[in-house]
Amino acid sequence: MRRKLLAANWKMYKTPAEAQAFCREFLRVMEGFGADVVLCPPALCIPATVEATRGSHIRVGAQNVHWDKEGAFTGELSTGMLLAAGCTHVIIGHSERRQYFGETDSTVNKRLEAALEAGLTPICCVGEMLEERKAGLTDEVLRRQCTVAFRGISGEKAAKLTVAYEPVWAIGTGHTATPEMAQEAHLTIRAEAAKALGQQVADDLRILYGGSVKPENAHALMAQPDIDGALVGGASLDPKSFAAICKAGA
Repeated sequence: MRRKLLAANWKMYKTPAEAQAFCREFLRVMEGFGADVVLCPPALCIPATVEATRGSHIRVGAQNVHWDKEGAFTGELSTGMLLAAGCTHVIIGHSERRQYFGETDSTVNKRLEAALEAGLTPICCVGEMLEERKAGLTDEVLRRQCTVAFRGISGEKAAKLTVAYEPVWAIGTGHTATPEMAQEAHLTIRAEAAKALGQQVADDLRILYGGSVKPENAHALMAQPDIDGALVGGASLDPKSFAAICKAGA
């Protein structure tokens, strides 16, 4: 059975002091909890979050990474920088990166390959726009995104891979895919992973759901057989709210 993974995407929220305050409260309410939990703060808050969670089961991830090891790429971070700062995970291809900052399926593939090569655990995001959902193109979009994202990646290197299905129309809108809709999309992603990476990798692959996950809907979503956790945005900013989601996932 795949172990649940709960990942918090803090987006552009929290100062280092606020990140430390969150961690103190979150660790208090989550004492003795055994699920896999990752906090993904803004880059400036990574060292403070790593320090605040040291000695706990909580892991820390970044929200983006560049594919080159170094270079003249103002504002970017390399895999080596993330590892040196204490990161174990990194979000790749989030819909907000695609929508606002020119991320494409091809750049997702390059970032994903670099992260896996460096030993980071990538959380690779895929998902359809509202217009694509209405046009019945969800499966087609997911197949295309997965095909390009997984291109050139061996099954051996993909062992650390995690995927997050995040329907763009559900992110930050309060609208959530029904558990049945999410399960169907997760099956499509798993099938594409089997084609590209091999059946064993696909069977072991953790696929998270992201899109207005809240304590009220977390259990129903993660009760589905192919939903292996959640990538949580707004509801992860409050320690008690995120703790409730983590407990629902367990």
